[in-house]
Amino acid sequence: MPRWRRARPAEQPPAPLEPTDIALSPDDPLLGYLAGIAGPVPVDRIPIESPGVRALREAGISLVVPLVASGELVGLLNLGPRRSEREYSTDDRRLLQDLATHAAPAVRVAQLVREQESEALARQRIEQELHVARLIQQQFLPKELPDLPGWHVAAHYQPAREVGGDFYDFLELPDGQLGVVIGDVTDKGVPAALVMATTHSILRAEAARLVSPGDVLRRANALLIEEMPPHMFVTCLFAVLDPTSGRLRFANAGQDLPYLRTAEGVVELRATGMPLGLLPDMEYEEKEVFLEPGQEVLLHSDGVVEAHDRNREMFGFPRLKRLVAEPVTGGELIDLVLAELGRFTGPGWEQEDDITLVALARLPVTARSGPAVPDETVSLPGDARVLASFEVASEPGGERLVLPVLATAIEPLGLPKARRDALATAVAEAAMNAIEHGNDRRPELPVRLVVAATDTAVLVTVTDRAVNSVGEQDVEVPDLDAKLAGFQSPRGWGLFLMRELVDEVRTRDSAGGHTVELVLHRNGVPS
Repeated sequence: MPRWRRARPAEQPPAPLEPTDIALSPDDPLLGYLAGIAGPVPVDRIPIESPGVRALREAGISLVVPLVASGELVGLLNLGPRRSEREYSTDDRRLLQDLATHAAPAVRVAQLVREQESEALARQRIEQELHVARLIQQQFLPKELPDLPGWHVAAHYQPAREVGGDFYDFLELPDGQLGVVIGDVTDKGVPAALVMATTHSILRAEAARLVSPGDVLRRANALLIEEMPPHMFVTCLFAVLDPTSGRLRFANAGQDLPYLRTAEGVVELRATGMPLGLLPDMEYEEKEVFLEPGQEVLLHSDGVVEAHDRNREMFGFPRLKRLVAEPVTGGELIDLVLAELGRFTGPGWEQEDDITLVALARLPVTARSGPAVPDETVSLPGDARVLASFEVASEPGGERLVLPVLATAIEPLGLPKARRDALATAVAEAAMNAIEHGNDRRPELPVRLVVAATDTAVLVTVTDRAVNSVGEQDVEVPDLDAKLAGFQSPRGWGLFLMRELVDEVRTRDSAGGHTVELVLHRNGVPS
């Protein structure tokens, strides 16, 4: 008879393992070991000790199946104990190995897709950062160039693909002076743009208060040293130009040296000083030069001289210095430098750094040998001293060339500023009338000016060739109401304006031309 026995209650299978993220260091020896294994490996039989092996054991992993694609370990298939508590059989391992063989390529594809998505997001973030940096940088660049009579001011800014920290600026300063700034922040992207914006704001504020280039840079360095991010600094040159006298004062905080073209050749404008934001309590040497008519200064950033051609040869300072020696002015000089740079680097050049160029050229005054008109057109008192005698071509804007020469001539007389400005306005009006009406804007016919002084007065004569002479008796007395009503010509204010600005206005005609003589009493009353 068969015997029956009561069966024992079945034991509950072990609970499945919770999914666990196991982070393995790229240099963990376990990875190298598993990459060379052809099949599943029991964790307790791994013959090495490493943080990765300990992590597997602590997570309760019994069997590890390497996922290998194209000879590269791309992941691990981790299994806990079997529910039956038996070891994994040969069939189990074969099945797991087949699964790993098919899963590994799919895992690798998924990894590549995720990497590409991550790279795309990173590129998008970088492009957004560069866009923001460009907006910041462009916001602080000058919107227009200063218009200085007797000067040609030109500037060029060419950013590299990765936004750098180049900047330049023109500042209106007291007494008609012009501040000129060029600088470079040693970094790229948004950090450089933000430091550039801070430096720009500090220089503008301090220049209006201090004016002196050396003092402005010293103060800017003191303010920037507290805020400068690690491993960053600013190279900067600050100059102050007096357009009337041609005096240029400058201080340099580690910026490339400007070049000055003179009749004797090209010279470097040297002034010593450390970059801004690098060391505290720095002093900046201040120098000055006087630009004569026909001379020019070129300020530049290192993006020009440090550009390389295909053979990794650098453009260099000597090549730039030779270009400055060429007899071209302002924008023409900048165009010449850029054209030569393009030829040097060749097509397909990837710009390495920002390029910034600023040119300040004092325009030459046209002068001709011998008298332009017969001597009888100029009649001066016997005690008069001639301070300047020159000619300008009868071209639009030629009257602006008169002002710097006039200012230089009368500067030693010590006239009050209001009197100087009144005389300058009257002379410019007389010169413009001579160009437009007397010489009919014919460039081959010059306008001759003589500036003289006695002990009591300043005399300026403006003589044209009287191609379209209008006598004083033919000029109507301006009446604003009559002009607005159309009863008088809209013109005819020139002579009236001159008489309001200076103390005496005399006109005379001769065989050689028409002359306007302007007299300004030095003490404000006639002698």
